[in-house]
Amino acid sequence: MTALAVEDLVGGYAAADHVVKGVSLAVAPGELVCVIGPNGAGKSTVLKLLTGLLRPRGGRVALDGRDVTGLPPRAVLEAGMVLVPQERNVFGTLTVEENLSMGCFLDPRRARSRMAAVMDRFPLLAERRRQLARTMSGGQRQILAMGQALMSEPRVLLLDEPTAGLSPKAATDLFGLVRATAASGVAVLMVEQNALQAMEISDRALVLVDGRNAHEGPAPALARDPAIRRLFLGGRGQGRMDTTGTARETSP
Repeated sequence: MTALAVEDLVGGYAAADHVVKGVSLAVAPGELVCVIGPNGAGKSTVLKLLTGLLRPRGGRVALDGRDVTGLPPRAVLEAGMVLVPQERNVFGTLTVEENLSMGCFLDPRRARSRMAAVMDRFPLLAERRRQLARTMSGGQRQILAMGQALMSEPRVLLLDEPTAGLSPKAATDLFGLVRATAASGVAVLMVEQNALQAMEISDRALVLVDGRNAHEGPAPALARDPAIRRLFLGGRGQGRMDTTGTARETSP
């Protein structure tokens, strides 16, 4: 069964400017799929098109078989898909508890029980329940943002570069929580610049180049691919990806 199915998605920020030029992907319940690629490949734009923040110009988006293409963000959330954006994803002047409550605005009567479940999943949030979000570290705020998203009990969780700006330890800890969230049965689609580490914890990976699928397959296999490793590791034998999605070796 597929929780999220995307076929030939097209769109961007203007009618004549298609950043995404035909992306297809699928995520099953309990599966973690990472989307990687060069800057400007359209990774974050895909997430905005999926959640109604941008209107698709073509293609189809389905949740559990239901067509949600082009629905407004609230309707997409009601259908069971939620996005954690890269920035401004918590309310800095609110406490942890208040931020979590905001995540349950569609069904506030269930806020207490859902908050207990989220705090059980992320004990850090229980320990800091009365702390203002703006006083938390970057990694802690990202955990709070994930917790707030899970308050809606989504079937599909979208993450936009969750480890951006985090220390290596904080990134590793957060990746562990993302993996555990998928293992609980949530379908997780994660855009990430920390490509190699993201592939280490993912089930499958999709490489986007110039708004199109360039490579896809089991994440462990792609992580071992020498061309993919050169592309994202850099250094000696540094790789680049051309406009056709082919990773090529260049001289240092």
